[in-house]
Amino acid sequence: MKKILWFFGIVIIGLIGFCIYFLNAAMPTGTGYSAKYICSQVFLAERDPAVVFENDVKPTHPLFGVIKFKVNRDTKTVTAKGFGFWSPMTAVYRDGCGCTLAVDTPIEELLNQSKGFIPQQQPNTQRLWPAGEGVNLNNIPSEIDSNKLKSVIESAFEEPGSDTQRNTQAVVVVYKDRIIAEKYADQFSPSTPILGWSMSKSVTNALVGILVKDKKLDIMKPAPVSAWTDANDPRSKILLDQMLRMSSGLEFQEVYAPFKDATKMLYNSKSMADYAAAKPLRTEPDNEWYYSSGTTNIIARIIRDTLGGTLSDVTNFARTRLFDRVGMYSAIIEPDASGSLVGSSYMFATPRDWARFGVFIKNDGIWNGQRILPAGWVKYSTTPTPMAPKGEYGAQFWLNAGNKDNVSDKYFPSLPSDMIFLHGFNSQITAIFPSKNTVIVRMGVTHSKADWDEEGFIRQVLECIKS
Repeated sequence: MKKILWFFGIVIIGLIGFCIYFLNAAMPTGTGYSAKYICSQVFLAERDPAVVFENDVKPTHPLFGVIKFKVNRDTKTVTAKGFGFWSPMTAVYRDGCGCTLAVDTPIEELLNQSKGFIPQQQPNTQRLWPAGEGVNLNNIPSEIDSNKLKSVIESAFEEPGSDTQRNTQAVVVVYKDRIIAEKYADQFSPSTPILGWSMSKSVTNALVGILVKDKKLDIMKPAPVSAWTDANDPRSKILLDQMLRMSSGLEFQEVYAPFKDATKMLYNSKSMADYAAAKPLRTEPDNEWYYSSGTTNIIARIIRDTLGGTLSDVTNFARTRLFDRVGMYSAIIEPDASGSLVGSSYMFATPRDWARFGVFIKNDGIWNGQRILPAGWVKYSTTPTPMAPKGEYGAQFWLNAGNKDNVSDKYFPSLPSDMIFLHGFNSQITAIFPSKNTVIVRMGVTHSKADWDEEGFIRQVLECIKS
């Protein structure tokens, strides 16, 4: 009997030890995610922190149910702790660049980074969109079934079941470069910036394109990464083109769970680019396509270093050379603690500004008659990378081209093959249809794919446009 008791005692102690080990390793992800997410939603989007935690954060993972957080509006910080004491993480807001998780970095150091920013311009509220923020939903083109479109959009904001979590926050539909329909959830408006998550990657692509136009980057040369300069390092041969096309061969786990690369990079790394660049090759470049946020953050640091190496250098460049020229005055790409933009994941913009970017890409990188992206850049970016099995990816853009040997085998089978789209966590999407002259933006916090039929919604919107 004593041996059995000893055995069970040892098992229980072992289980307790494993739980402590697991929580100790996983908790920084929970506290880091909570602090960073709530900070951005409170100080950028001006949302209620309690609502943000209950609706957006807590349902994301069971671990987040034990998180306690505190918002300090005087210092513009948010601190989150497990059970109120475990693994505290703090995010700090800075005017002009949003929130940053203070990983291995004193807040004073972060505040020192946030100097020299060019002020954000304010949109013109009188001029019609896309030149300004004016929207006229009267006299919609006759080829639009307005009543049907309104019904489709209304349904996107409905919860079909008592336990579903669609949480649609905004929908904007653009036809022939004009907003023909839009709707916002309670406590959201056309001026509310919303996190695009991985939609940010396509904007990072555009920043590279501008530097290519300026002849400051050549994508067909090895990526200028300081950690790979040794000629004997096989990574020194990775082309920037291969990184843009997610075909670099670098090891990276695009899994959002404790102990995985994506979460370690986003919530436990001072420099996300350093974390990703330290990974070895798992295959030769161009032998395999696989999605990697780590690759995009290396690209984002290349952009910063090419421009001078400071946070203000890259923030001002993004603002003056892209956002201001396209009228995306709300757009902010938040940086990590090293002062490099988190180009994979952390861009905020209003739904109308995400739609502006969609129109910009649809129109081949030209705005108001001026070419901002180099000629051929959009075509390059939206040509399927050879190893993508369904022709679903170009260079930081998702595609719906289909398998080269079977075009019906595509990402969204019922949607047009010329579809180009930005895609992000929680079912963010900016869908571009050149043949339909249409852009559709849907944003929200959908916690389960079973709760939201993304393809079905877009198909129904397109069915309202007879062109």
